[in-house]
Amino acid sequence: MNNNLKRLLEPGTRLYVFFLVVFAGIGFIFNSKLAVAEIAIVALLLVYSITVNRRRRKDFLAYLESVAADIEAVKSDTLVNFPLPMVAFKLENTAIVWGNSFFSEIFGKKKFHFDMRISDLAPGFTSKWLTEGKLQYPEPIEAGGRRFRIYGNIIRGEGENSRGFMGISFWLDVTEYEQLREEYESSRPIVAIVLFDNLDEISKNQPERVRTRLQNAVSEKVENWCSDMGGIVCHYDKERYLVIFEQRHYQRLAGEKFSLMDSVHELVSSSGIHASVSIGVGRDGGSFEENYNFALLSTEMALSRGGDQTVIKNRFNFEFFGGRGTEIESRTKVKSRVIANALSELIKSSGQLLIMGHKYGDMDSVGGAAGLCCIARKLGRRAYIVVDERNCAAGSLLERLKAAPEYRDAVISPQEAILRADRDTLLAVVDTNRPEQAEDKNLLMACNRVVVIDHHRRAASYIQNAALTFLEPYASSACELVCELVQELVEQTDILKSEADALLAGIVMDTKNFTLRTGERTFDAAAFLNRAGADTITVKKLLQNDIDDTVARYKILQKVRGYRDNIAVAVIEEPQDRTVAAQAADEMLNITGIQASVVIYPTGSGGAIISARSIGEINVQLLLETLGGGGNKSAAGVQFENITLQDAAGRLFEAIDNYFKE
Repeated sequence: MNNNLKRLLEPGTRLYVFFLVVFAGIGFIFNSKLAVAEIAIVALLLVYSITVNRRRRKDFLAYLESVAADIEAVKSDTLVNFPLPMVAFKLENTAIVWGNSFFSEIFGKKKFHFDMRISDLAPGFTSKWLTEGKLQYPEPIEAGGRRFRIYGNIIRGEGENSRGFMGISFWLDVTEYEQLREEYESSRPIVAIVLFDNLDEISKNQPERVRTRLQNAVSEKVENWCSDMGGIVCHYDKERYLVIFEQRHYQRLAGEKFSLMDSVHELVSSSGIHASVSIGVGRDGGSFEENYNFALLSTEMALSRGGDQTVIKNRFNFEFFGGRGTEIESRTKVKSRVIANALSELIKSSGQLLIMGHKYGDMDSVGGAAGLCCIARKLGRRAYIVVDERNCAAGSLLERLKAAPEYRDAVISPQEAILRADRDTLLAVVDTNRPEQAEDKNLLMACNRVVVIDHHRRAASYIQNAALTFLEPYASSACELVCELVQELVEQTDILKSEADALLAGIVMDTKNFTLRTGERTFDAAAFLNRAGADTITVKKLLQNDIDDTVARYKILQKVRGYRDNIAVAVIEEPQDRTVAAQAADEMLNITGIQASVVIYPTGSGGAIISARSIGEINVQLLLETLGGGGNKSAAGVQFENITLQDAAGRLFEAIDNYFKE
């Protein structure tokens, strides 16, 4: 229904006149004299309506003059001759009651016809802002090729002829200001650092000319990518490019999902490895220096998440593009040796070491904590494992550790840890880098010096200002990383058998018996632990489940349904043990054709938990990151608060659909 038809059907003078004329026409067929009389009456009523309308306008002008007269030192015609466009209108439908000549000029009209509305002249205009008590229209209005800021308030007529409440508004022309503001925003600088992140891997065992050819090919790709932005490209290192361009190009680049990454993927080495770049972007900073620092931080974030992706940092948060490519291990023992030496100095300069994992600790977090306890004992410092034993999936491992004299009082609660913490305390966080996932966030805030050791890809929220960060997303587990530090700082004879078993249990659990995310370094660590006394039979016993958990796991498997052909999803209506749910997700990957599995179940406190696993090209970390979760490519999870299971499942399926659309 168009606006004219709506206007015709609304109660008012036009509607009344229309029907009177229709009835008079019908009456003319049956009684011409009566019809003539009716037409005469209609004409009189129309004249009366026009007269009343003019009287209303006259009364309103008189009211404006009376208001102005009450203001000392203001002449009676101030509002009438106000030098800005000004209009009075009805609140219920924005019908114009009166407008001055400046307002008429905006729309190229000498006067406004009966019942014309502002919303007809400026589509989208409403009076809601006035009824909400605001004095300024929320956004500029475009009219007559110009832009206006609108200010106003509600007025009410006085006396017998008052027509109730009306709105009065003043239109301020801000066209030039808005154009300058938009140009300022569009011309703000953005700094990007492009890093050829797998140059060493792609040119390994190749002649220097091949390496040079690859570098030149990537340089050409970067220059072509920047050619139409009018920016600056500087190749300031063999693997790095500095790019500076204006904000006006950002939306296009984001819409293309930073196509440079796909363009560089077209370069393939003779060994079949595709070239990849990581792009760190800094924007919205207060200066070039701040944007450059944002870009450096973004580049570090991209590398800590596995490379082959774009990370954008502004004043408030991070944005991510890409990151779906296969991760290529780039760790070296040199880095492990440097980290081990730095950790050794931090522990020696501390009075004690507190070691904390993530909430609902597992074999990997507790096993990594045991390895750090071994290092601290070798360096002559007391270490404590901070864990909530009532909510821990590694209870059997903790009991085995506490059986040793060295661990008799080493396992403490988060509350006791806060009481023990002082200015000389060093806190080590293992198997997580997100503050909200730490065993106790208050303990994290209470300690001035923090060490982070983790194998998960860094998320938008991470532990900042850490004294030392050992973050390797290529590693299979936190225990693998800790084992490399142990090899550098501790003799094999100094490692307790229970500690070696704990570290191996963490590796076995996270690699699913050495089937996922394993590399050369994983087997090196396992071999070292075996020489240190780790027993695979003992590890197998530590990972065993009781009969109730086994039955619960198979009940979950009975509710598995396929989604998009290659994803297995189980929606469980009853709360589940986290470990059981994770094990069920692992077992779902044994189904033929399944590349990813998801288990979703409610919590006892009105929330929901999602546990996801992958063995194919589907990156579950990217999938659940959009829902506020985290993890790595093959294992991730997220917990929702105050949400129904149905709503959580709906958000999951929406995230899966969006993942495949990108």
